[in-house]
Amino acid sequence: MRIRVDLAVQCLSLFGDDGACIRRYVVSTAAKGAGEQNGSECTPRGRHHIRAKIGAEAPRGAVFRGRRPTGEVWSMQFAADHPGRDWVLSRILWLCGDEPGRNRGGSVDSMRRYIYIHGTGDDQPMGVPLSHGCIRMRNREVMELFALVTAGTPVEIHE
Repeated sequence: MRIRVDLAVQCLSLFGDDGACIRRYVVSTAAKGAGEQNGSECTPRGRHHIRAKIGAEAPRGAVFRGRRPTGEVWSMQFAADHPGRDWVLSRILWLCGDEPGRNRGGSVDSMRRYIYIHGTGDDQPMGVPLSHGCIRMRNREVMELFALVTAGTPVEIHE
């Protein structure tokens, strides 16, 4: 298995071991575009892998802060009661860069930047770059992807 994220078309594709595309999802990446610098709020490019899978037993819509479930579950009303939050929901696939000096180490480290593939609120549009650097997905879709991949799965992010 391997994942390819295309920033230009806001699409995440999952490829099987035979190279065939087995899933394709519309996603939302960084509003500020591509970039690797810490604090840039950009989506990093290049070769990565899934460092950790977080939230396997959490319910759909579970709210995470600091990679830990808060016990809250997202709903439209809950979001309205907590405006301005950047929702990390349902599942987290934490990415680690594989290219020293590009997306690993120093001020360009994707893992230390907490770059994830994660769920987001149902009210958030997909296909439009709006995140703070992460790759946002619909909750049911990130849960499906989470079940199909393992820690170590390669992830390529390109423009």
